[in-house]
Amino acid sequence: MPKSTTTFTPVPAPWTLRGEGIILLFRFKKDWVEQAGNLPEHLRGKFKGGFGYVMIVDYQESPVGPYRELLFIPGKFGKEKLQSITTIFVDSEASTANGRANWAIPKETADFHWHKEKGLDQVEVSLNGKPVFRASIRSGGISFPMSTALLPIQLRQELAGQVLFTQPEGKGWGKLARIQDVEVDPQLFPDIRGIKPLLALKVSHFTLTFPKPSIPA
Repeated sequence: MPKSTTTFTPVPAPWTLRGEGIILLFRFKKDWVEQAGNLPEHLRGKFKGGFGYVMIVDYQESPVGPYRELLFIPGKFGKEKLQSITTIFVDSEASTANGRANWAIPKETADFHWHKEKGLDQVEVSLNGKPVFRASIRSGGISFPMSTALLPIQLRQELAGQVLFTQPEGKGWGKLARIQDVEVDPQLFPDIRGIKPLLALKVSHFTLTFPKPSIPA
């Protein structure tokens, strides 16, 4: 369970964030998503395929200060074929509270340890002292421009009776990457062990904007 977010300072959208991170791109099978995707009840039986993502992000600038994030998007759901974040951890109470309030994103507050050296990122996430996720990712080669125009994220989030649509936009510089090893607790994070990503990227010097969400008619 997330730590208490009863008292917090609201920081309304839009948000502009800057930093670096790792994107793992997948195509998950329907049966796996239904069984292992940590789906809330309102998404069960509605999976429509599309790209899935695991993202590990180091936000070095944000309206609530620096924070780190681990998230999972299984793919697209429902008639609109929009994406949904079903699992997400951050190491900032302010990010957790505002993410829930602003965009209905089901953030939980956890502890992160991120060791960086040239070409290698080692990330560990734990919740109340219990390991959630650990990965080592190597990256290198020539940098190339990236943008959400190539891999758009269109979110439909439902939380505590609130339904919101959000389309974040971002750009940065990418390098090809590969997973050296990954461990997860399947009770706390979807078990991606043994599933090879279609693509792994290290993204640097990115700028990401989370706009005000829209409410479906």
